[in-house]
Amino acid sequence: MTPQRINSRRQQRGLSFIGVIFVGLFIVCAFAIGGQSIPIFIEYLAIKKAAAKAARDGTTVPEVRAAFDRAAQIDDIQSVSGKDLEISKRNDKVVVSFSYSREIALAGPAYLVYRFQDSTQP
Repeated sequence: MTPQRINSRRQQRGLSFIGVIFVGLFIVCAFAIGGQSIPIFIEYLAIKKAAAKAARDGTTVPEVRAAFDRAAQIDDIQSVSGKDLEISKRNDKVVVSFSYSREIALAGPAYLVYRFQDSTQP
C-alpha cells in the first residue's frame, strides 16, 4: 500500500450504522415529544391572554370568572376554568393568578409533566 492510501483511511470520519440508528431514534423521540408539547404551550399562551383580558374587563370576582370562561370557550381552553383562578386586588387593579399542570405519557409509567404558574401584572 502506498502512504497516500494509509493516510486517506485515517482521515475518514463519519457515523457508523449504529450511530445513524441512535441519531435517528433521538430525532424521532424529539419530534414525538415536541409534537405533543406544542399544543400545551399554545394553550398556556391562550390562558395567559384570557386571564389578562378578564383582569382588564372585570371588576368583581364573578365578572372576572365569567369573562375568563367566555374567553376559554372561544379559545378551547380545557386545563383551567374560571373557578380555578385566584383573583385579588393590588393598588385598585385586579390581579388574576393561575396554576395547573399537564402531563404527556412517554412509555409505561414514565410521564413528562409541565407545571404552569403565572399571574397578570397590576
